[in-house]
Amino acid sequence: MMNEKMLSAGTAITEITPPVGSIINGDFFPHHAQAVKDPLYAKAMVLQSGDTRFALVMVDTCSLTYEFLHPVKQKIETATGVPAQHQLIAATHIHSGGSVTGIFLSEVDTAYSNFLADALVNVVIAACERMTFCEVAYGSAVVPEHVVCRRYQMKKGFQFPDPLGEGIDAVVTNPFGREEQIMKRTGRTDPELAFMALRSLEGTWLAVLANYSLHYVGDFPRTVISADYFGYFARSLKEMLGADPGFVALMSNGTSGNVNIWDFLNPGRYPEGAFEKSKLIGSSLAARIIECLPQLQWDATATLSVKTALLELPVRKPTDAALATAQDRLKDREPAMSTDSGPETVALIYAREQLLLAEEPDHCPVYIQGVRIGTGLIGALPGEFFAETGLWLKERLHGTPYFTISLANGNIGYVPPPHEMAAGGYETWRCRASKLEAGAEPVIKAGLEQLLRSLQQPG
Repeated sequence: MMNEKMLSAGTAITEITPPVGSIINGDFFPHHAQAVKDPLYAKAMVLQSGDTRFALVMVDTCSLTYEFLHPVKQKIETATGVPAQHQLIAATHIHSGGSVTGIFLSEVDTAYSNFLADALVNVVIAACERMTFCEVAYGSAVVPEHVVCRRYQMKKGFQFPDPLGEGIDAVVTNPFGREEQIMKRTGRTDPELAFMALRSLEGTWLAVLANYSLHYVGDFPRTVISADYFGYFARSLKEMLGADPGFVALMSNGTSGNVNIWDFLNPGRYPEGAFEKSKLIGSSLAARIIECLPQLQWDATATLSVKTALLELPVRKPTDAALATAQDRLKDREPAMSTDSGPETVALIYAREQLLLAEEPDHCPVYIQGVRIGTGLIGALPGEFFAETGLWLKERLHGTPYFTISLANGNIGYVPPPHEMAAGGYETWRCRASKLEAGAEPVIKAGLEQLLRSLQQPG
């Protein structure tokens, strides 16, 4: 017998493809869209159990800041009654979408940003209008072949100075042109493809929320709009399931801050053509989920709970000496708006970053979130975390279906574990995209573990 305490869900999808000419961010330099390969989407699922309602939205974009999301969430709350603290809105982290965040030399595309804000409100409203009683199941597959640690220890004698001029890195990220100097990869990857599936009590597929710790693929020109492997995954899964038009496939970004698929030790293992790697990875991940379906255990009595917490963590500000060095480097010079990413240009970009970072507050708000849906848990972190962080949380929560959605509810940038921070590499270079102190990662993951464990307690 159905009652109001049973789990119900509604889903919706809306296109958010930016027009040709729009700014594309995610690189040191801004690019402008010259073509659209495939559409971008904002995809929403709204869940309700008793009086508790929760909205999750995955957005095909690189980054969503708290400053952008706060008014959006307030509007969603006003329109739907879903409290702002019960909303999880995350970026897939494609590097081929509209610019909603100023990243390095890229600025916010104001027109697109305004359009996206309205679209996010409307897609949650639409999901709320399509609520139906449902059942939930969790699944998991091990897919190690598409996750590669992008941080490398180099051969003895090789030196790689950081662009701030403050030291020599022990680790090199994406060592293009230096392949012969590689000794080995350093750092863990998370091979798990985890997912939560929803279907109606009549057996109609409603949604699959998947999670994989792969940065993005980007096997196509920087001037092309595309949903990357996230889009190929969604289209493939819907086709493989034979799902109705209302079905929504969502791929979320896990803890992939140190992971991509540019394999510098085995570069020839993927097809070379544009979009071929994205297509292969997206479709293979969808196929692995299909393989898991016979083992799923469906729960029609799942309850729902959500908790959010705020941490205030110190920002890694440049010293007076570092600011003086940056100002001297930039004297009568500015980083050129080009695709030249040579050492001199990168040094100028990071010098500019020091001046901008110095103007930011001394502490940064870090919103963490935990969600329990039936027997499973989902954690949300507002930045780019290494696979090591996600694996630690999974190990601590062993026996419970769990995954972490990164770049959720804001973006505080890279948050490497302390030993990775000490090793150096791109993810650690002080800037607006890597601005927290070295001890931030242990504090954040411990805070999220505590939040998640509190959701497991009765009541």
